[in-house]
Amino acid sequence: MSRELIRMEGICKYFPGVKALENVDLVVHEGEVHALLGENGAGKSTLIKILNGVYKPDAGSIYVKGEKKEFHSVNDAQACGIGIVFQEFNLCTDVSVAENVFIGRLKTNALGMVNHRQIARDTQKILDEVGLHSIKPTDIVRRMSAAQMQMVEIAKAISTNADVIVFDEPTASLTENETQILFGIIRRLCSQGKGVVYISHRMEELKEIADNVTVLRDGQKIGESFRFADMPMDELIRRMVGRELKDKYPVYKRKIGDVMLSVDHVKNRKVNVDHIEVRRGEIVGFAGLVGSGRTELARAIFGADPVDSMEITLNGKRIVNKSPSDAIKNGITYLTEDRKREGLALRMTCEQNINMSSWDHYVRNGFVSRKMAVENAQKQRERFEIKTPSLKQIVNNLSGGNQQKVVLAKGLSHDTEIVIFDEPTRGIDVGVKFEIYKIMNQLSDEGVGIIMISSELPEILGMSDRIYTMHEGKVNGEVAGAEASQELLLKYIANLA
Repeated sequence: MSRELIRMEGICKYFPGVKALENVDLVVHEGEVHALLGENGAGKSTLIKILNGVYKPDAGSIYVKGEKKEFHSVNDAQACGIGIVFQEFNLCTDVSVAENVFIGRLKTNALGMVNHRQIARDTQKILDEVGLHSIKPTDIVRRMSAAQMQMVEIAKAISTNADVIVFDEPTASLTENETQILFGIIRRLCSQGKGVVYISHRMEELKEIADNVTVLRDGQKIGESFRFADMPMDELIRRMVGRELKDKYPVYKRKIGDVMLSVDHVKNRKVNVDHIEVRRGEIVGFAGLVGSGRTELARAIFGADPVDSMEITLNGKRIVNKSPSDAIKNGITYLTEDRKREGLALRMTCEQNINMSSWDHYVRNGFVSRKMAVENAQKQRERFEIKTPSLKQIVNNLSGGNQQKVVLAKGLSHDTEIVIFDEPTRGIDVGVKFEIYKIMNQLSDEGVGIIMISSELPEILGMSDRIYTMHEGKVNGEVAGAEASQELLLKYIANLA
């Protein structure tokens, strides 16, 4: 039996009106990838924040290599060998890789100046240790891809001499090839005797990377931890959501009408697209690699990025979107892929976020009608089944899935003709995914045209009536949903079709 690195026993944590964790255990051994699974709001993030010293448990104990410890800060956890690689990057983008890796621990010379040569050498050793040959210590972070930034976060965690490294949704921004590189790094870390806690909602990844699994639901551990290979996938999902999910995607027959949106001759420094169209009630999927131009096209249509040329026709009428406010007035809504940086004001309440883009609807005699604003927020809370103790709850305190529902509620609080969903289910669990798919179908019933950008091909295939593929800023394929397959889409995405 391999050596035990971390043991969390009987962990409890309560917030006002919320039981976040109740008597939860987690054990991680050296050389092990231990998957921590559960729906959004199940308590995974709270448990990891306790392990990382962000929160102090209300009850329970933490043991590191058999010795009982109390973490009062992140520094305490780091000193005991705990490292975290969060889904949202925590990097200083205008400085080098080496400076990010040793931030807060920069080595100085006799004159008190930062010893850049020393931290560069130490960073290079770490990069070599895990096989990160595509990154140099002197590279400036803002010039790097999302995948490379992920690797910098990994190097930061390793630089603290971490024995246990937590990966929180590490592949959310990675391509398939980049994901395989990450898996190689994780395997190398395990071969060096380190333990890995792996949080992901992508079930297919677990087949490749997970050794053992702990499932949380509603703040409690469901059954004992088990070997991933010993648990059928249907049973695993049942443990996570507390019910059977017979279908990942709602069985649905849409009523598709005439063309309502035509976009022609879109050109700027990142995209060059001749034509796309969306019919009434249709879900049009956009597939492509990260950086293929899908989000850039959506932002251009929404008026968020400048263009050299573009023609938009909506319901037979030519419109011009010079800004997002123009797009919203013209009936186009864009739900961003980056909910934390672009979709939400994290320190504001649920009510404030939901009403943020539609305050003008509640103005009467020059004043905002507080009553109307509260009524709308409550209506949207019920419509999207947002789980929160109160509309006064700060959005940052919600789970990822409920934050995504607030993004939907905000974007769909006003009338809309076209909705662009950019990675609508990134970082959320299978149960909430199903709810979002049902919302998309309801919008289709109302005659709304939908553009869905997704990096998950099963999602594209499961929800799209028609699919465009993109490569290097151009649309290089169009496939009817009924005729599409994963193999065919991959050929287009790689520009081999």
